[in-house]
Amino acid sequence: MALELRQSLGLAQQLIMTPQLQQAIKLLQLSRLELVETLYEEMETNPVLEEQVPGEGEADSTTPADDGDEPPKESQELPEVTVEERARDDVDWENYLSEYNTGWAESPAEGKEAPSFENITATKTNLSTHLTWQLNVSNFDEQQREIGTHIIGNLDDDGYLDSTLEEIAESAGHPVEKVLETLRLIQNFDPVGVAARDTREALLVQARFHDLGGTIVEKIIMDHLGDLETRRYDQIAKGLSVTLQEVLTAVSVIQGLEPKPGRIYLNEETVYITPDIYVYKVGDDYEIVLNEDGLPKLRINGYYRDIMRNRNSVSEKAKTYIQEKMKSAAWLIKSIHQRQRTIYRVTESIVRFQESFLANGVTGLKPLVLRNVAEDIQMHESTVSRVTTNKYVHTPQGLFELKFFFNSSISSVHGDDVASESVKEHIRTIVKSENRAKPFSDQGIADLLEKMNIKVARRTIAKYRESMDILPSRKRKNPY
Repeated sequence: MALELRQSLGLAQQLIMTPQLQQAIKLLQLSRLELVETLYEEMETNPVLEEQVPGEGEADSTTPADDGDEPPKESQELPEVTVEERARDDVDWENYLSEYNTGWAESPAEGKEAPSFENITATKTNLSTHLTWQLNVSNFDEQQREIGTHIIGNLDDDGYLDSTLEEIAESAGHPVEKVLETLRLIQNFDPVGVAARDTREALLVQARFHDLGGTIVEKIIMDHLGDLETRRYDQIAKGLSVTLQEVLTAVSVIQGLEPKPGRIYLNEETVYITPDIYVYKVGDDYEIVLNEDGLPKLRINGYYRDIMRNRNSVSEKAKTYIQEKMKSAAWLIKSIHQRQRTIYRVTESIVRFQESFLANGVTGLKPLVLRNVAEDIQMHESTVSRVTTNKYVHTPQGLFELKFFFNSSISSVHGDDVASESVKEHIRTIVKSENRAKPFSDQGIADLLEKMNIKVARRTIAKYRESMDILPSRKRKNPY
């Protein structure tokens, strides 16, 4: 069979991702903070865009036509305002300069108003800084200070030593014995137990610091930490040949120790979430309000509108540049409006599906998937997924991410299915109200849920319990 080249025609459809479409998709999936940053970046790069000052009319915020030809005419021309600055002749400049040059030496009590303490940001001391300060004021020799610096630099966020003694000795250039000696001194710094190599050592250091060496507390930490974790107090009492009451007293002391000494100096800042949308209960209905606070309202700069009206005043190259920027600005404004409308429609659909949640809380949450909302508002599932990512809604039940309302379904004994998040809330309620001396097993929780018309397997209970960081029944048991 001979090979030959041929030309042929074929028709095919394909989706072309234009830059404008890519920008619209990008804006749709941005969080509120990212959107604000993106808008200010666009205003810096596009001279045609400007932020509308609050209180001004909406006449200037209209976008140009998509064809980029003649922009809309202004309703009225505003005269240009000129400000002429002149130095006043009646000012005593000599006294003014004298006061200016000596103002820094005056105290607030002499008539100068000091800044309020609420406007001063305090810097929280971290673990490394706190330990370094103690190292510098301690009576250490040069070798111990150098070793101590290496030890402090190798601590993790919980205050544990993240390197071996041999590694520190090699990096510091000193014997392992000297490193161990310095380590024991640093472990008695504040917080006590810092620089420990494991939980047992951290608890032992704290127990001995409180003069509990040789007591039942020390023996439990050294030899029965596993039984303590599983609450096998009877095994501890049998192994130490003491009464159960003595073990329980020692356990109460151990519970007052800190297993992670360094976490009190974590520099984690509180993250405040601003909701993208609010849901208010008005009578028997729910009203949805978009949160526009903090979002800059963009418009086309009137100066460039005038330039496009007077096309003969600038070169052809400048007109082309301005026209492209105006088209880009118009598309951006249109994309922002489309983004807000899409968020509103998705939230409106979620409110219709989850009205029981808004009235009764998490236990009233209904099973919901992206396809249900997509079919309800005639959009693609990918669009709904982008809208619900990193978007938050404030409801009468609290602040939630839009993704929270999408849950898989759990079969019920009779009637409609139940949302998985609702089942988790029931499990959480059962565990909170159980008898600590006889906590419910996973099968016991499953039996209680079945009485609530919720059919869940024991292994599903175990999976949900682990996802909520709830201990198994043997570790939740508390005999006293």
